Amino acid sequence: MDVRQLQANFCFVVSVFQSVPGDMVAGGFMNSKCSFYMCSSHVVILGLILVHYLTVFSSHVQASPVNCKSENISSRYQHCVIHPDGVRDLDCFGKHNWYGEKICVWKPGSHTAKKTYTLITRQDRKKSCKIYSNLTEISTKITLYKSSNMTAEVFENIESTNCTKSDFRGSPWRLLRCGPPSNVTFSRRSGSLDVNVNWPEEDVKVIKDYSVRYKALGSQLWNKLSVQSQTGRRCTVKNLNSSLVYVVQVQCVTGDKCSQCPWSDTYTVPSELTTHPVIVTLDERDVAERKGCRLLSLTWKFASQELHDGYYVTVGKASREASYKPISTTQTEITLILSYSAYHLNISAFNNASVSPAVSQTIPQREVVHGMEAGKLNVSVHSNVSFTIYWKDDLIKTYVCYSVEWREKGHEAVSMSFYQDAMNHRTLSPLTKPLKPYKRYSITLHTRPDNDTCNMKHINNSESTYGSTHFYFIEGSPVSAPTNISRYSVTLDSMVLQWSSIPEEDIRGFLLGYTIHYAEYCQRDTCPERNVTVDPKFNSYELGDLKSDTVYQVQISGFTSAGSGVRSTRSIFKTNHQDYFSLSNIITTFAVVASLLIFGCPIIKRAKSILWPSIPDPGKSNTMQKIDRPCEQELLESISIMKVEEWDTNSLHVVEKEAAIPVSVLPSTLPLLHNSEDEEEPPEVTHTWDQRDTNDASGDTTPEIQQTNFQSSPLAFSSGYTTMEMFQHVMPPGTSANKSVAEVTESEPDDVDVTVVKSGFDYVSYKFCTSPVSGSEEISTTA
Repeated sequence: MDVRQLQANFCFVVSVFQSVPGDMVAGGFMNSKCSFYMCSSHVVILGLILVHYLTVFSSHVQASPVNCKSENISSRYQHCVIHPDGVRDLDCFGKHNWYGEKICVWKPGSHTAKKTYTLITRQDRKKSCKIYSNLTEISTKITLYKSSNMTAEVFENIESTNCTKSDFRGSPWRLLRCGPPSNVTFSRRSGSLDVNVNWPEEDVKVIKDYSVRYKALGSQLWNKLSVQSQTGRRCTVKNLNSSLVYVVQVQCVTGDKCSQCPWSDTYTVPSELTTHPVIVTLDERDVAERKGCRLLSLTWKFASQELHDGYYVTVGKASREASYKPISTTQTEITLILSYSAYHLNISAFNNASVSPAVSQTIPQREVVHGMEAGKLNVSVHSNVSFTIYWKDDLIKTYVCYSVEWREKGHEAVSMSFYQDAMNHRTLSPLTKPLKPYKRYSITLHTRPDNDTCNMKHINNSESTYGSTHFYFIEGSPVSAPTNISRYSVTLDSMVLQWSSIPEEDIRGFLLGYTIHYAEYCQRDTCPERNVTVDPKFNSYELGDLKSDTVYQVQISGFTSAGSGVRSTRSIFKTNHQDYFSLSNIITTFAVVASLLIFGCPIIKRAKSILWPSIPDPGKSNTMQKIDRPCEQELLESISIMKVEEWDTNSLHVVEKEAAIPVSVLPSTLPLLHNSEDEEEPPEVTHTWDQRDTNDASGDTTPEIQQTNFQSSPLAFSSGYTTMEMFQHVMPPGTSANKSVAEVTESEPDDVDVTVVKSGFDYVSYKFCTSPVSGSEEISTTA
């Protein structure tokens, strides 16, 4: 028996158990492949069937049939009965290409562990009776005549009193069986179920159609209306409840060569996945020590955890360079290492019958390439379908696979991968899409480390970005002008202009700068115009050197290498006029006055001290320094302890001698007689001392002489401060106060009443010195 025949026989053995409702083995599929899910008892039975059946056909171990007489056989096995726990479900069938050969299979009983079987076949019209004895397997191959009906009986343990049997009747030409399917897949969407069936190779040509029946899981009744396929392979069941789990069976449609079409095993179809996963986090960061790569960490969640088997994660480049197989995972997170290119990412849940709607996420291209040098890429455009890209570094020592992506803003990128190991440039021609004039294109070069990634079979950790730049096929001048021109910070001779940039699609080239056209406003545009060029990075500029209270007209335009563009609408601005009572002037005046009040006095005092010296400190005068000598200090000490009652005379009268002492000097000399005890008396007080002579016993008093009108003297001092030097200057030569006082004393022995009027000067410095005189006391006054 050849291999094909063996395979067919195997399929028929399995189909025997499919034809008996209640004993069918449940089944399903995973990853588009049919998988059987069986209860433990059925697994054991089917395993035994398969093992024994393969053994029979592989080694041809079967009992040779022995002709028999039906009368004798029937009487011999009369003690064997049909019992539910005995041998049962005898079935005989064949294939359309077996030519008289059939196979009979049965199910063993449960009485004893060791069983032997006897199979008897009869065809009455041909008077054929054959017996197959001592069978230990649950199947055997038989030969029948095609034109005669047949009867078969199988006996279990014929020697035992518990012998059981099972019988079968049929016509050989009606024993042609087709199926079961070799593979069944299901797909659910929008309340419908698609069934795809693959049949065994020997049945493909004879099976034209098939039917599907279904029921909800747990239900006892099948759907009354079975659905029939239209193509023999595909069938659609509609109007299903998406949330229910269904049980499905498949059966071929009978025909001349398929007289038997049993129902297949039951397939469990899970409920439809109608919700999509939800992305929880999407984090992006650079890969350490790897330029041009980024680490993408993605996590998501799915509400129906019990209904799905896993997730499909599809990551593809936005340039659609290649189609990639989805990544299958059972986790709710994934980490990818990607280049700076743009990517489309889809995540969907799946089970063995449906795929949930996908959640989509676009990972944008990183426009600003951090850490990458400018000028690493250059582009030379030859035509609208050809250009050459140059790169700076000697990459061919490390990489041989490259990918170039270019795109117009707002459009999908176009890519082209190539192999390069000779030069640091590559000419790409022809392009899949022609380049447009006046449109800016961004272009990026990616490097791929492995040869097998040249065609990008794997998306994860397969490339890194080298650099990017921009280029134009043809440049033009701007077709629009800056807008929203305004001014602020207006002064008498300046103003700051501000404007909005020209839209990129209207620049039509690389913007080299702005030109400000301004002039004094004239009715007939006869005033000369001035122009100022501004760097394209700035959107404001301060116009200076303007006239106050003057109206100016301003226009702004941009320019590229192709020339200057359209000017903006004329804007009219006016500088401020000179206003003496303006708020700014008032504030300035107030600030100046406040500054003068705060800082004026110290400044004036400082100037006075520099230009006009201040009055000297008396404590630092020469007179005070002379007083510090021992003689003067001794005199002052003696005067300070002298009391009035110790004087011999009653009073001392100082009489001005016009020839000796000028009148104006006297007021400055008399205070020398002031006792130290009277120093605290207020100024301008007239003091009178009575000096009595100790030798005058008669008590005669010298006539009192009054000194008045000191200030009327022509020699009165002009300042309020008198120094010793000034005092000596007004004293006549050779005249001393000592002498004058002595003369008065000698000539006028009587009491002298001295009235002293304090001068209007600030102070007068005096010096007394006494020396002992025998029998008398001499008072000497030195100025």
